[in-house]
Amino acid sequence: MSNKYREAGVDLEAGYESVRLIKDHVARTKIRGAIDSIGAFGGMFDLSALHMKEPVLVSGTDGVGTKLMLAFEMDKHDTVGVDAVAMCVNDVLVQGAAPIFFLDYLAVGKNEPKKIEQLVKGVADGCVQAECALIGGETAEMPDMYAKNHYDIAGFCVGAVEKSKLLDGQSIASGQVLIGLTSSGCHSNGFSLVRKVLFKDGHLDPHLAYEELDGKILGDVLLTPTKIYVKAIKHLLDKVNIKGMSHITGGGFYENVPRMLKKGQGVTIDMGAFPRPKIFDLIAKTGNIAWAEMANVFNMGIGFILAVEREDVNTVLNLLKEIQEEAYVIGEVTDSGSVDLKW
Repeated sequence: MSNKYREAGVDLEAGYESVRLIKDHVARTKIRGAIDSIGAFGGMFDLSALHMKEPVLVSGTDGVGTKLMLAFEMDKHDTVGVDAVAMCVNDVLVQGAAPIFFLDYLAVGKNEPKKIEQLVKGVADGCVQAECALIGGETAEMPDMYAKNHYDIAGFCVGAVEKSKLLDGQSIASGQVLIGLTSSGCHSNGFSLVRKVLFKDGHLDPHLAYEELDGKILGDVLLTPTKIYVKAIKHLLDKVNIKGMSHITGGGFYENVPRMLKKGQGVTIDMGAFPRPKIFDLIAKTGNIAWAEMANVFNMGIGFILAVEREDVNTVLNLLKEIQEEAYVIGEVTDSGSVDLKW
């Protein structure tokens, strides 16, 4: 076999080894409807296995952003795959769709099979949490495009929901109560600001522990995977009439909450109604950032929001408590046309 391709920077043998190492991780994500198709040109899923009368497919795609720069610095690669899954499945979930399958795209400067395995392990971990199948993906070795120790990862997810149960914002009304599900930290948003404030300007070391974080290592705190809300929401959907949902991602409260509202509607949110992870206090203090600006970038401790009728609030909270999901009443829908945060 010619070595010319290897001399150009692409190692086919390493690629074959990577595929061998990830097969067991892919296998544990299999769900009803998933067809064994790893290695085929296209991933396959039998939609009839879901026994839906009028299935609507909801899709989403996203990446992990500059959080990857911290993974490179910490040489920790088994969590960002969870982030890639979470950013997609949480978006699909807000329409009431249960994620059914996921595909990943991984571009690397150099194919290191053990590192690829760690990345795909994270993807598989995320798929298991989201109860969806990893049915395919692509790993591209791209020398000169990426540094040898750098990579990018992105994902694509498809969910399914009965047409009659699709959440499209039409059921949202003033007076409905907002319930917030807690986040695990920064998730995968705002890391360009995080890196500038903490590392470039603040000269903090991601490898060190800080008292402001209860003695935890800064890099580990920041690399905490994005929380996946699929199991919690699926636990509610057949028991409570949820009126709307919002995934609090990039753009924080100001950009994401209006996406579940009708024109002219707004919300009031009590920012003191839920605990704020200490990482946000460290970012705000180090960067001298006003809380209003923080809430325009970060989730501030709430990663997912539900709108429900007032009479359903206790039912929702009790159901979430059953599965150890931390949630708080944080506000209500209004006719103000704006997002009003009360500090």
